[in-house]
Amino acid sequence: MHPGELDGKWYAKYWNPVMAPMPEHIKEAIGLGPQPPPLCLSPDDAATLSDTGYGEFENGYSLFSDGSAHIATLTLMPRVSPAMVDWWFWWHAMETERYKLWYPRAHLYAEWSGGTVDRSAPHRDRYIGGTSFVDEYVGSSLGELAIQFVHPDKLGFSDNSADPDEATAICATVGLSRVPLDWGHLVHHVRRVKGGAEMRSRFWMGGKYVAPRAGATLTDELETVAEGLRRLGDGHARAMVVHCSQEMNHLAAFLPDIFDEFQRSE
Repeated sequence: MHPGELDGKWYAKYWNPVMAPMPEHIKEAIGLGPQPPPLCLSPDDAATLSDTGYGEFENGYSLFSDGSAHIATLTLMPRVSPAMVDWWFWWHAMETERYKLWYPRAHLYAEWSGGTVDRSAPHRDRYIGGTSFVDEYVGSSLGELAIQFVHPDKLGFSDNSADPDEATAICATVGLSRVPLDWGHLVHHVRRVKGGAEMRSRFWMGGKYVAPRAGATLTDELETVAEGLRRLGDGHARAMVVHCSQEMNHLAAFLPDIFDEFQRSE
């Protein structure tokens, strides 16, 4: 955050550049290295995240023969509700400074396009169909990304009309912002648990998930970029686990309070 960027912002007090230590279960998962691909959830089965209980593979990463990677993290979020997370995915994308609150070490820029502008619409409906253009570091690599939010039914979820205080699924296609190329999918499934909520995040990236964005042609130039994304490797996969865990744990620390203040001021 640069001097003066938060001047006059009601949410300035929520800026905290001190990140909490990485959870022990994430440290342990990274220490195990890449996990066997058969343990991983496929995008076709993403909706099973809404089932009760847990899967065999909740934290860590796996590498596939086609060069793709699967990333999984579990984040405990005391005092948080799924509805708060829906609000955050709409609210944070409207200003770069809000995006920086989320992950002070890595988030640089955010710009929003599309989605609904109806302020009376439910929060989850405000970001679905929109695209968040962001610049962020994952490990030491700078990514210029286009995160295109899609309706959860695209990944098989049928409970998006359920009570958002009980569960929600944030689903998106991840691509490059400066090049018409997509290279992965993500899901953050959030459900109520005793004392708050838990977020189960999944990413499928690289390999077979790399494709031209709708309407784009795979030119020689685009193919060169695509080839660089098809094999992400161990280092990038591990960095994604760390990135997701750190940003979601940091968010959980201030989300209940910033949401409550927003609700009171609306």
